[in-house]
Amino acid sequence: MKKKLIYFAGFLLIASSVSSCEGLFQICKTCKYVTYEGGNVISEGSPVEYCGDDLLVIEATPPVVTGNLTTKYECR
Repeated sequence: MKKKLIYFAGFLLIASSVSSCEGLFQICKTCKYVTYEGGNVISEGSPVEYCGDDLLVIEATPPVVTGNLTTKYECR
């Protein structure tokens, strides 16, 4: 009986420490929305962390140009 409890406790320990593989190898970056006027920063959004597919979408988003204002995501 004692052996079964030890095996069960070991199984629970291993099962709780293993997470899905999806989060282990994802690349994450912190991105923020930045607005430029003539090359000078006039406003910045709050930094937000993006990972995986969400990061790919953010990095593929083209800059929005309105008159002499350019707004785009910048990631680090």
